[in-house]
Amino acid sequence: MKPSIKPSRPYFSSGPCSKRPGWSINALDGALVGRSHRAKCAKARIEEVIDKSKSILGLPEGYVCGIVPASDTGAVEMAMWSLLGARGVDMLAWESFGSGWVTDVIKQLKLEDARKLEADYGELPDFNEVDFNNDVVFTYNGTTSGVKVPNLKWIPDDRAGLTICDATSAVFAMDIDYSKLDVVTWSWQKVMGGEAAHGMIVLSPRAIERLENYTPDWPLPKIFRLTKGGKLISGIFSGATINTVSMLCVEDAVDGLRWAEEIGGLPALIKRSEANLKAVADWVDARDWIEFLAKDTATRSNTSICLKITADWYQALPEDEQAAKAKQLVSLLDEEDVGYDFGSYRDAPTGIRIWGGATVDTADIKALLPWLDWAFEEIR
Repeated sequence: MKPSIKPSRPYFSSGPCSKRPGWSINALDGALVGRSHRAKCAKARIEEVIDKSKSILGLPEGYVCGIVPASDTGAVEMAMWSLLGARGVDMLAWESFGSGWVTDVIKQLKLEDARKLEADYGELPDFNEVDFNNDVVFTYNGTTSGVKVPNLKWIPDDRAGLTICDATSAVFAMDIDYSKLDVVTWSWQKVMGGEAAHGMIVLSPRAIERLENYTPDWPLPKIFRLTKGGKLISGIFSGATINTVSMLCVEDAVDGLRWAEEIGGLPALIKRSEANLKAVADWVDARDWIEFLAKDTATRSNTSICLKITADWYQALPEDEQAAKAKQLVSLLDEEDVGYDFGSYRDAPTGIRIWGGATVDTADIKALLPWLDWAFEEIR
């Protein structure tokens, strides 16, 4: 039968993600609109985003954090175009975005000394094959595959190369050992549910040293430049952004970070997200028609929770019909105002992807799940 209880906030998109509980447009009342982002008060608000991010995440001493253009994509591209080429590079990929970084390095930067270590959706590459004399580029959490790195113990402290990590759907929701990473990137619209367009980049002292002692062979657009005269542009990491930021987006980012502090910081954020994964896992364990895309329990993402339909009748369908059925399931719940935007990513295996980041209430996840059972019966 059709369930009677609906999620209070039916927002399960993996980006832009759900706003924090209790959010309303009134949260932006204090936005410094109409002011220059270089004004003292505006710069102070931008610095608050940087300072609170560093504090909540507990970044190591000597690491710097800054705001850059073009979301997480811009931050990753900035890191690759500015840092790669000094030595060989190992590119790790197990989902769409990681594969995109491989394409950029091979076809755009045209680095000849580049190795690809890839795995199918649901799996991870063999980390034992990584050569840490090279630079290493990888995603911490596969947003489109629901497969995360379980830990960073496979990265040695005495590595020669740099580790560049796209951590956009992991930061603020997973326990990350930042000392193992030399570059970390993310965007406001993921775990914290902020408005889009701006990215964050963290650099270790080793990454800063590379920037100040290495010049790539290719020209760098202005929005990718992290140094001037052979020195790090320190202003990027203290509120003087490369280009004009939206003060509305800045206000929203500040609001989310203040909320995070109020509820208990990083431990509370992680706990909320892990509770969402547990709710889904308990439900999946009691079903015979659906499974996690991640094959190893330890690699299940607690943010981008990706599931595949395994019912015999469904698996017997041609791939295009499977995709149509999965889209029909998602559409049914959209029409009922039960859940929005939780279909699989376009390049991923067909199924569903429920965002379980820290801004999503577990009660809403639990309210969604019976509706998935109902919709599954409807698409038979």
